Amino acid sequence: MRGEHYYEVTVRWTGNTGSGTLNYRDYGRDHDVLVQGKPTIKGSADRAFRGHEDRWNPEDLLVASLSECHMLTYLALCARSRVVVVEYEDLATGRMEETGGYSGRFAEVVLNPKVVISDESKLEEAVELHQRASQACFISKSVNFPVRHNPTVEVA
Repeated sequence: MRGEHYYEVTVRWTGNTGSGTLNYRDYGRDHDVLVQGKPTIKGSADRAFRGHEDRWNPEDLLVASLSECHMLTYLALCARSRVVVVEYEDLATGRMEETGGYSGRFAEVVLNPKVVISDESKLEEAVELHQRASQACFISKSVNFPVRHNPTVEVA
């Protein structure tokens, strides 16, 4: 399956408290992330940037995107290699550094997938497939910072 794929996302600011962005401290960072036919994601800035911690922020979504992409790529590779995964969970972490001038960048994301497979004879291959997934993931290939992996694979 080759070709181009297009994605359309609307981000709508909902944080105007009446005076727009007249003052940095007075406007809300709340927003909605909308994709036709899907539930709305309630977004805000990170709490460190005057956002609400009960809403998704762009930094959370970036780390989640990298984790999801790795998982989905890994599961596809496992299915094609007849490695039966019965459980998968990842506690992904991201580290962002502020650089001054109202800017910053991610320094790294670390994925820590814990995988359970059904067949002990596939254990080595299941571990190796994490490297292949890392090389194939669309999202990790699109970022300009390291995405490291610390996978754990066990047998059910």
